[in-house]
Parts: sequence; C-alpha cells; structure tokens
Amino acid sequence: MTLMTPAEVEAVARRAHAGQTDKAGRPYAEHLAAVAAGVRARGGSDEQVAAAWLHDAVEDDALTADWLARAALTPATRAIVLAVTKRPGETPEAYAARILETPGALLVKEADLAHNADPGRLSVLDGTTRDRLTAKYARMRVLLGLG
Repeated sequence: MTLMTPAEVEAVARRAHAGQTDKAGRPYAEHLAAVAAGVRARGGSDEQVAAAWLHDAVEDDALTADWLARAALTPATRAIVLAVTKRPGETPEAYAARILETPGALLVKEADLAHNADPGRLSVLDGTTRDRLTAKYARMRVLLGLG
C-alpha cells in the first residue's frame, strides 16, 4: 500500500471538516492547519503532522474509525489519532493516560492545546465559555505533565 502524502492527508482533513466551524465561528480547517504547523514547529515527524491534520476527525464524526483503520496511513499515525480522540464518558485522567502511553501523541496534543488556549482565539468567546475552556485546557496540560 502506498501511503498518503502529506498534501493528501491535508486535503482529506479539509474535505472531512468542510462547513464545520470552531467555537468562534471560524472555519475548522484553520484549527487543523494551526495544530499541524505547531507539530511541525515542535519538531514533529511527518506521521505526527498527518495525525495533527486528522486529530479531531473521528471524534467529530467527520471520518469514521473504520475509515481510519483502512486509510493509507502508518500504524503510528493511526495510533496517535485514536489516542487523542476523546471517548464518550471518558474521564480526563483516562484520556491523558492514553495520550501519554502512545508514542508521538503528546506532541500532537500539546500543539492542539496551544492553539485551543491561544488568547487571541479565546478572546472572541463569551466570558463564561472562555473561563470554562481556559480551566479545561489548563487542567489537561497538568494531567499531561506540560505544566
């Protein structure tokens, strides 16, 4: 099987999330691009960058777990995507433990949290939402040992 190129992974992710917006009403692909760029800037591998593009696809039902299992991706990329995919009813502690147990996943989640917690991004939200998300992201950083 020939693996998807980085450009193909990006194109799949952009199509899968087409029409979706973030909490601030921005196109969701902007978040995916920022996380992928953050992974690359932190020295991430091509596998981690691919996972960054796909990190919310299964969780958001943009792509199925079956698609992920059959996609022309490395096992490492698939494992990272599954590691950072929150599961219904899962505690933050269990979620963080799975990320920490999966090689390469912490860097992807770190880039995701960095973009999610960006003050400029949070500033457009209402105060209640901004405070809730700021606390949520800070707690996850602690659980992951990111300070």
